[in-house]
Amino acid sequence: MEFDQLWQNALSEIELQISRPNYVTWLKNSHLIDKQDGIALVSLPNNFAKEWVENKYYKVILSVLRNLDESTKKIEFTVTNKQGSADNLKKKISNTVSKSQLAFEELKIDPETNLNPRYNLSSFVVGKSNELAFAAASAVIDEIGRKYNPFFIYGGVGLGKTHLIQGIGNEIKKKYDNNVRVKYVSSEKFTNDVIYGIRNKRMEDMKEKYRNVDVLIIDDIQFIGGKTSTEEEFFHTFNALYENNKQIIISSDRPPKFIPTLQERLSSRFEGGMLADIGYPDYELRLAILRTKIQDRGADLPENIVEFVANKVQKNLRELEGVLNRIIFYQQAKSGISLRAVEEIVNETIQQPTKNINPNQVIKAVADYFQISPNDLTGRCRQKSVVEPRQVTMYLLRDILGLSYPDIGLKLGKRDHTTAIYAYSKLSGEINKNQDLNQKVIAIKDIIYKE
Repeated sequence: MEFDQLWQNALSEIELQISRPNYVTWLKNSHLIDKQDGIALVSLPNNFAKEWVENKYYKVILSVLRNLDESTKKIEFTVTNKQGSADNLKKKISNTVSKSQLAFEELKIDPETNLNPRYNLSSFVVGKSNELAFAAASAVIDEIGRKYNPFFIYGGVGLGKTHLIQGIGNEIKKKYDNNVRVKYVSSEKFTNDVIYGIRNKRMEDMKEKYRNVDVLIIDDIQFIGGKTSTEEEFFHTFNALYENNKQIIISSDRPPKFIPTLQERLSSRFEGGMLADIGYPDYELRLAILRTKIQDRGADLPENIVEFVANKVQKNLRELEGVLNRIIFYQQAKSGISLRAVEEIVNETIQQPTKNINPNQVIKAVADYFQISPNDLTGRCRQKSVVEPRQVTMYLLRDILGLSYPDIGLKLGKRDHTTAIYAYSKLSGEINKNQDLNQKVIAIKDIIYKE
């Protein structure tokens, strides 16, 4: 099969496995330029795309190519603006470890600890939403097993929990010259190890693996809830470590008491240590994170673009980084970027499904959050306790559904449209300055989108 045809067939398969925007951004301008000794050489337009595809899509691409051509054993990536001469590029195949690949070698997961070295505390940007968790993490590192044990961190998806708990592990390794045994594991991996141990009568090996450490870090503990054997084993592992002053670090998407299927005896042990939440990042933190990541990538973006992204991407730090990656890629590919192009990238990336959302859902979500009646929002009630919820409702009806001000006023007790204008303008100005308000709006949006 000719290279072009093979690669076009592969791209057709790959496009089905990743999102259309990611396909267009990262792989549309790629080429298969050579193949020998089982190694396929794929060209990409710049180094940024090369690093991103190597890191994110290597397994997908390799699997698809193997299905189409069983002789494919490995993929190498190179940078070229056009297909180029195969003779010149064949040399790259023989040199299987390029400089960029060596950089990736340094970022490989430590097989002994399962820690990713790219997660470190020096790159963890601290703000109001995570300063308590970061301060507690620093104390844990200084006094392993004595200061805060267990240390339980909770917060929503993409807010930096994994970065922080793995950063603690990496910092402990560095501080104590690897004399402290650290083990990081997801709750899914812990569960799989329990299942394997039971099926193969190897539970003693399982126990030794997890109890013979000085620091045990468990990510997303909420997923063990309701899994009886896993909870039982973790309970005994927890006790064995705790009684020997070994440090236990746990992350979850919610506090222990709000994990409905978690055994009460585990929940009480978690609550007996230090609980620290990581909230949604405020505007200043999002801005600081963007500036840090731009600097790390050696990029340069106009300040108005950075501020625009920080203002628009409010909820998820992973989403924030994803938007930034696409902007930098666009800038490098097009030799520049405009604010309008950035607006399109942001809207495409963070677009929420609004077609099935109606005004009544928004009103109900706000009422549920503030624990009031929807009639309080839509009626003529003028109590002070209803003023903020009603203004939040007006803001969300405009922000999510794009309703006109007269329509918003009509929905909320036939009020004048100027009231809706005032409410939207007021909250738009405060939302990036008032962390409490920002958290409320994001939490209500979560309720709306999950319904």
